[in-house]
Amino acid sequence: MTAAREMPIASNGDVVLVRQYVRGVAVEMGLSLVDQTKVVTAASELARNALVYAGGGAVRVETVENGRRRGVRLTFSDEGPGIPDVDRAMTDGWSSGTGLGLGLSGSRRLVDEFDLESAPGKGTVVTVTKWGR
Repeated sequence: MTAAREMPIASNGDVVLVRQYVRGVAVEMGLSLVDQTKVVTAASELARNALVYAGGGAVRVETVENGRRRGVRLTFSDEGPGIPDVDRAMTDGWSSGTGLGLGLSGSRRLVDEFDLESAPGKGTVVTVTKWGR
């Protein structure tokens, strides 16, 4: 099983590397093709958010087990400006930038567990988990 790995997010190239690495871990954990696609899409959206809105950050990719279930947990962290209104940011269609407003809310729908911690001036931490079926 893959050990936990911390990856920087400082460029568009890093977003691609995160996506590729998460796909490999999802395959290793036995996730279906549909679930692989979901977790990779969420990883891509969240990595891009860290880059665009916080100027970069990092992701910790780890494998998790709960009884017979196996999955992938991703923890994105940044030291950006934080999110002043988390509830509003989680609303479909709302964007603080020029995006479609689907990054956070869309990512939440793609994974099985979603946790977001943020405050103005404190940065943001988003943790998501996708379990194999």
